[in-house]
Amino acid sequence: MDSPQTPDALPPRHETRLRVRYAETDQMGVVYYANYYVWMELGRVELVRSLGMIYKDLEEHEGLFLAVIESSCRYLRPARYDQEIIVETEVANTTHRIVEFTYRIRSVNPEQVLAEGATKHMWLDRAWRPAKLPDRYLDVLQSTIKAST
Repeated sequence: MDSPQTPDALPPRHETRLRVRYAETDQMGVVYYANYYVWMELGRVELVRSLGMIYKDLEEHEGLFLAVIESSCRYLRPARYDQEIIVETEVANTTHRIVEFTYRIRSVNPEQVLAEGATKHMWLDRAWRPAKLPDRYLDVLQSTIKAST
């Protein structure tokens, strides 16, 4: 299992680039609203991976699962088929049991904010009971918050 990065000089946010696929759109070429949540998950997974915390390893080796307990998305402009977009993801807050992420989804050309969102998660154990995130992981997540202030 990879070990999490040391908290020194971690980036406060992570950017994930993707191109809108045809399957994500309706007949008019506009992205179906639920796909923004898929993109937020992609951004979250890549942010956590960039910190050396791989979900699969957390599940298999630590017995920890990250359940969504709250989510929101504010749609500002439509994303369209074949548009290149960036999902900016940040850790907004974290404790031993809860972690909150914020997202900004923007187009590359023209550069416009398309949507803003947030998700709140709870760490669970293998029996799906609330669990405590070990300090070594919590320190890494908290350090990204400090880097953004």
